[in-house]
Amino acid sequence: MRARDIMTTDPVTVPPETPLEAVAALMAERAISGLPVVDAAGQLVGLVTDGDLMRRLSAKEDKPASFFAALLGANADQAIAYARAHGRLVRDVMSTDLATVSEEATVEEVAHLLESRRIRRVPVLRGKQLVGVVSRADLLRAVMAPVASGAAEDASDPRIRRELFARMAAESWISTRFVFPAVKDGVVTFHGFLGQQAAVALRVLAEGVPGVKQVIFDTTPPPAIMLGVP
Repeated sequence: MRARDIMTTDPVTVPPETPLEAVAALMAERAISGLPVVDAAGQLVGLVTDGDLMRRLSAKEDKPASFFAALLGANADQAIAYARAHGRLVRDVMSTDLATVSEEATVEEVAHLLESRRIRRVPVLRGKQLVGVVSRADLLRAVMAPVASGAAEDASDPRIRRELFARMAAESWISTRFVFPAVKDGVVTFHGFLGQQAAVALRVLAEGVPGVKQVIFDTTPPPAIMLGVP
């Protein structure tokens, strides 16, 4: 299995001139923690993450370099920190030293890169063009739901689970970030956070997948913070 088989092919992207306030709002609304930054030609130029935004805030607490540190060159680091703390656009805080992979990279190569660089996602490039993003969640789904390899597989639990994920991802009222299915012998068990009304709709959705024999819920009501309640 390769990056092209598991990558998100339509990642949300932003141009370098995007105001940081807009990026923060977008991340919060979409519940995402990182965005590829592309230029007008669709070429990847950087990556902005929630960590970059947090560093922008924390940089304001940094103390100025001492006189002797400035003489030794520490002022260069201070200049970078100043730009991050006071910049208003994505290009001021984005990371440009990026790890990337091609569409032909194996999932093992991608997993090693994510682990060794301690990152949560890696852009997938075709030449210089961004064509997708592989995240840790994409890798986990690939492990739990391998690609079908024959006619017998079409009736198997992995096929049911893949179709469930696809149908859930197409709906705005449910998120695979908070609730996920396990399938054994055609019996679907949902785990995670789920409200009562959504459970009814999710049962209907699951029962519409060929091969599903029963739907069970082992879920917990979502905490107030997930519902936007202060």
